[in-house]
Amino acid sequence: MPNVVALVELDPARTIFTRFIPPQSPDDAVGAWRRYYHKWGTMTRDRLDPQLIDLVPELARFVPPALLEDKPVMSAWHGSLHARLRSAGIDSLIVSGAETEVCVLATVMGAIDLGYRVVIVADAVCSGADSTHDAMLAIYESRYGMQVETVTTADLLAARLDGML
Repeated sequence: MPNVVALVELDPARTIFTRFIPPQSPDDAVGAWRRYYHKWGTMTRDRLDPQLIDLVPELARFVPPALLEDKPVMSAWHGSLHARLRSAGIDSLIVSGAETEVCVLATVMGAIDLGYRVVIVADAVCSGADSTHDAMLAIYESRYGMQVETVTTADLLAARLDGML
């Protein structure tokens, strides 16, 4: 969390938090998501503590000027994010978040498809499973080297101070 906060502090007004919002009930989901939510009904808004959907206080304090982009699926690209970024002339993304091999992966792959330069801050992403987190970081570096860069928070902050970012 301290690394994510440090990233946001670079420029809160250029920060967009994406927030996964599950359906109200399993029957409100579509396709394979319906099967998922029938198995994991505790993850629907009918049964989930609403505070678990909110941004954690360490990040919520930045909104505004930071923006929220709610999403019903893993990828951040199922809403207005792409149009919002393009209209602002944004062509590069600094990515942090959870989970490295789930929502981060879906968002990074979509960003690649849409032509964005993607910088993943390796010590500002996390997962509930260390082995797949580590494997996904290795895949980003070995398979997507032309589309994805991985850096540490310290390296990113140093680049900012040196005027390289």
